[in-house]
Amino acid sequence: MSGTDPTALQELRVVEAELNERWPETKIEPSLDRIRALTDLLAEPQRSYPVVHIAGTNGKSSTSRMVDALLTRIGLRTGRYTSPHLQLATERISIDGKPISPEGYVEAYRDVAPYVSMVDSRSDVPMSKFEVLTGMAFAAFADAPVEAAVLEVGLGGSWDATNVADAKIAVLCPVAMDHADYLGDDLASIAKEKAGIIKPGSIVVLAAQQAEAQQPIMDRIAEVDATVAREGHEFGVLSRTVAVGGQMLKLQGLGGVYDEVFLPLHGEHQARNAALALAATEAFFGAGAAHQLSVDSVREAFAGVITPGRLERVRSAPAVLVDAAHNPHGARALADALSSEFSFRRLVAVVGVLGDKDVRGILAELEPVVEEIVLTRNSSPRAMDPDELAGLAKDIFGPDRIVVEPRLDDAVETAIQLAEETSDPGESVSGGGVVITGSVVTAGEGRALFGKEPA
Repeated sequence: MSGTDPTALQELRVVEAELNERWPETKIEPSLDRIRALTDLLAEPQRSYPVVHIAGTNGKSSTSRMVDALLTRIGLRTGRYTSPHLQLATERISIDGKPISPEGYVEAYRDVAPYVSMVDSRSDVPMSKFEVLTGMAFAAFADAPVEAAVLEVGLGGSWDATNVADAKIAVLCPVAMDHADYLGDDLASIAKEKAGIIKPGSIVVLAAQQAEAQQPIMDRIAEVDATVAREGHEFGVLSRTVAVGGQMLKLQGLGGVYDEVFLPLHGEHQARNAALALAATEAFFGAGAAHQLSVDSVREAFAGVITPGRLERVRSAPAVLVDAAHNPHGARALADALSSEFSFRRLVAVVGVLGDKDVRGILAELEPVVEEIVLTRNSSPRAMDPDELAGLAKDIFGPDRIVVEPRLDDAVETAIQLAEETSDPGESVSGGGVVITGSVVTAGEGRALFGKEPA
């Protein structure tokens, strides 16, 4: 990070090394006992502010950023907790719409560390990295102090460490198959787990769901006597038009219609995320026409939204885009946006995936929209070997459309060269594009290659 004290960055690396000795976020023991013990010792900081809690399979981070932007523009001091990070751990804990400083991150860790040790000493299972990070975020938000916290679920819902917060507003993004090893091997089981964030008397803002996912969510709503607002019924996207640098939206909110809303993001899925975020923010202040938000405030908030690593352009001529799609549902949304909102003459994908994902499903969604695919790996220890990835890709793309480059930087350079190729050597090239995708880690490292700062 430019402009950051090297000593602070070194201290941050030391803290991250300590945290990485704990269970990773991919390993969970389904219990809230440890995080509850920690928050009890910290005097329950998560009860110091109202909470908007966001779960679902895809769209959580973008929706979280949009809710944060809306609340901030309306005048509240906000805290936002998201995961995983793209480039630097500080991205996970944001205050006033910006990542906490390395110094603030280290201070938050040192403040909770003695209490974490106490919890560890009383438990057969030490606290996981994610549980400690959650406690850090809760405490940092209370210390700020913030007037509202936007919490993104890490994994699932019921047993996620964030679920010790009693959210005033529960937001359910679209539910799809992912993390089947932990959440269940069918859509209904996954939806039931994610619906665990819905608390008695809360307001649920519900994205359109597949029927199999919808029922367990509605059952949970009825069980705890929550109130629900549904996409396509109480709120939604009335119209969207592709515009330079994004799209122009007309949104139906809970309190009225908001027109001429420019969103500097691509894809129908981001328009729907915007409708979801708008309804959640309206619900936060009290749904209904009497609580309609200022249209100008909504326009200004959405116009300034930044979602790093979500169809983000990091270079022009040829265009290089970065997207964190890491499951088939996310890859489908990416493919739809690429085909409907861009007119690339030749599009090449750089793909690096984690080995525990539905790799075939991701590749199958990308195949119709890309000419060629450059297979690589990111720095994660869970990354799939590029040769193994190529073995899977050959069945989908055929051998002639595949290139293997073990290093990400080489893969990107190769993809740029492929995107610039034409059949006529004398013809000038225009309309070539590259998309770097397959994993949050790949997207983050792709951003860093082009000098993008953590955001």
